[in-house]
Amino acid sequence: MTSAAYKSADTGRHAEGRGFGLVIFAAALLGLIGFFNMIDGIAAIANSHVFVANAHYVFGSLRTWGWITLIIAVLQLLAAVGVFTGNQLARWFAVAVLGLNAIDQMFFLPGYPFWSLTIIAADIVALWGLCAYGSRENIEAAA
Repeated sequence: MTSAAYKSADTGRHAEGRGFGLVIFAAALLGLIGFFNMIDGIAAIANSHVFVANAHYVFGSLRTWGWITLIIAVLQLLAAVGVFTGNQLARWFAVAVLGLNAIDQMFFLPGYPFWSLTIIAADIVALWGLCAYGSRENIEAAA
């Protein structure tokens, strides 16, 4: 570790530019999740037959959670565009929106259990990519 490309071992930082591909992957995954949530929200608003019949929700109905999911989807798509441009504020906004989406999907579990768990897992992967490697130093070093 004598190369100038590495920070000192005491700081615990990553090598400069390391993980930039993972940030791009997280942004792409965020856009994909947003697109899937948009379809899911529209289907829920329309009371589609792909959801579990007679599911009981903590509050609201399938249509209520469809609207909430659709709004979160639009926010996710905007955050994905911001992360692709390298905006640090957009990265933190994306982290917040991914966290909200994971909570939303927990409330959406009665309607489509397996799909909700899949989206929660994808949220966690995207959160990890944005939090672990999205620092300003790593983004600037890769550019």
